[in-house]
Amino acid sequence: MQAVTETVQENPMRAIKLAKVTVHIGVGKSGEMLEKAKKILIELTGQKPCTKQAKMTIKEFNIREGEPVSCLTTLRGEKATAFLKRGLEAISNSVKRSSFDENGNFAFGIKEHIEIPGTKYVPELGIFGMDVVASLERPGFRVKRRRIRPSRIGKSHRVTREDAIKFVTDNFGVQIKEA
Repeated sequence: MQAVTETVQENPMRAIKLAKVTVHIGVGKSGEMLEKAKKILIELTGQKPCTKQAKMTIKEFNIREGEPVSCLTTLRGEKATAFLKRGLEAISNSVKRSSFDENGNFAFGIKEHIEIPGTKYVPELGIFGMDVVASLERPGFRVKRRRIRPSRIGKSHRVTREDAIKFVTDNFGVQIKEA
């Protein structure tokens, strides 16, 4: 009798993918500096950024509630993957373990945007730092965000910190530093 060998295939619904990458530049005041930050984001990502307003008034910093103080853009698909690779190169492909949260997201900061490979310094615009936040998810997460009859994601289907770390080290060659 011949032994039957089964090939165990991974469940495609368990595969982790990069959902989005959010790039944020906080300026702290509106006006010319915010416009320069927007131009830099357009240059880096190829997308038009949106502005975010201050949530509260802080008298010491001359910030009023509702005043535009930062800009951000969200990248998805191939643009997200390409930008994340360039962003990770800017920080030497190393991310702290504490940068990963319990839901499979991770974030890191870039001190100067000119550290990103392929970026040239433009004296008229200056130098800005930025935050990069990457969100990971599995297929089926749409049920949580859909408009009609949204539902919860089961605990076993969520992306954990360890799953996210494994995904990033395997796909992007990132080294994880202990906090």
